Amino acid sequence: MISTFRELGTNVERRETLIGLASSQMLVQLSSMPIAMTIPSVARDFDVEVSKAAWMVIIRLLMLGSTVFLAARLGERYGHARVYFAGIIVLSIASVLAATSFDFNQLILWSGLVGVGGALITANSNAILAMVFDEKERGRAFSVPVVSARLGSLIGLVLFGIFLQFLNWRFVFLTSLPIGLLAVKYSYPLLKHHSAQITEAARNISINYTGAILMVVTLGTFILSGLHLHGGEETFTSADAISYHVPMHLLFLVLLGLFIVVQYRSRVPFVDFRYFKHKYFSTALYTNATFHLSMLAVVTLIPIVVENGLGKAPIFVTLVLLPNQLLGLFLPTFAGWWYDRYNPRWLRPAAMMGIALGFLLVGAFASEVSWWGIPLLLLPTYIGSNLFNTANNAVVMNTLPESRTFASGMLETTRQMGHTLGTTISATILGLALPFAIELLPVPEAQLAYRDGFRLSALAVVLIIMSGSFVAAFQRTSTDRQPRRAVAPQGSGDDWMSH
Repeated sequence: MISTFRELGTNVERRETLIGLASSQMLVQLSSMPIAMTIPSVARDFDVEVSKAAWMVIIRLLMLGSTVFLAARLGERYGHARVYFAGIIVLSIASVLAATSFDFNQLILWSGLVGVGGALITANSNAILAMVFDEKERGRAFSVPVVSARLGSLIGLVLFGIFLQFLNWRFVFLTSLPIGLLAVKYSYPLLKHHSAQITEAARNISINYTGAILMVVTLGTFILSGLHLHGGEETFTSADAISYHVPMHLLFLVLLGLFIVVQYRSRVPFVDFRYFKHKYFSTALYTNATFHLSMLAVVTLIPIVVENGLGKAPIFVTLVLLPNQLLGLFLPTFAGWWYDRYNPRWLRPAAMMGIALGFLLVGAFASEVSWWGIPLLLLPTYIGSNLFNTANNAVVMNTLPESRTFASGMLETTRQMGHTLGTTISATILGLALPFAIELLPVPEAQLAYRDGFRLSALAVVLIIMSGSFVAAFQRTSTDRQPRRAVAPQGSGDDWMSH
């Protein structure tokens, strides 16, 4: 197996591409985790409700999810490497500005800019990887930035837990500065290697900015329509809720219809819907969205249930999530090798069923176990998530070989929309389950209420991820390849097994 990974670094361009993408993915991961982990601490520091502090997550994911496709199109026009490199700089600066915020509104603003920087990076890194590595190598190639992201998560879990326990949440955001400088150093060679991609045809590409703005507004409205941004109770049946949610949902439907009409009538559409006629590409995007919905539900709910539901310090959140990051150091690599060699159709649906099983267990028994029992219950989720992501990235890119830019843009758009929906759905269900004025309840009763709310949120995620598993079971790539026993180097026979 090791020998097959050596094939990825056969020249300088391939090696520097992998190193650059690995460093930037570590940066993106570090910029994601702190925003989620610091929600309880930020809420206390700025004296705001946990639901309001969660806007750090929502705005970052909203900006990332709504602008990532635009970022891919900008990469197509101006060069994927250039836009990608600009994203590293934007994200690093925004993280430092977030750390220096002394007003909650400032923190929200810089969190949104972090999302924009993340969009510029992620939307173009997939396209860069697809340009350098062919279809038979992408499972292994995608595993490198995935493992790097997991390593970033592992580093973050250890450091951030200590920062939140003994120092201040601001140190969490400042961690992005040294990692950002490393990403700049190791990604700079990509500008040289990929400058040739900016062809005369690329310079003549016209981006429909009216369509881009309309897409951002439509996606933003979709997210806002599900949030309780009104003065009444957190219920969907009160007069205040109805007067807010109904108009917002209607506005989203109007904007969506307008966006579709504008795109179909445009000579140069911002989103070319013809690509969605590739059914395997479309179904791969759906499974991608459901997977990432479940992952952000974990990141959003676990800190709340551990701190508010079990009464534990932030350091215990680190211990609960640590097994996932440890598994992420080697399982994505194995999944990438397995996908490239055998292309197993069962890998992704089986992984998603594992994710659903973990959520089912933790939702059913979180109230009956101590904090150390939660990672044991979530073990199937941790295994499934680390097997799924690498293979799924390769599937999405391979099902639309005629347009790397569109595939990369939609891969990240559905990823981030899944993240946003995961945060929104889990937080909304949790909020609806909590009693009014929970802060006035005795501590034991409040903790019980948080655990009950967590159970309902987890079970809702189970239903969603099972639908993704069902769709993935019928997924094929555009070429429906046979098992690939030719991955091993020539002359080595089956010696790969010895590695």
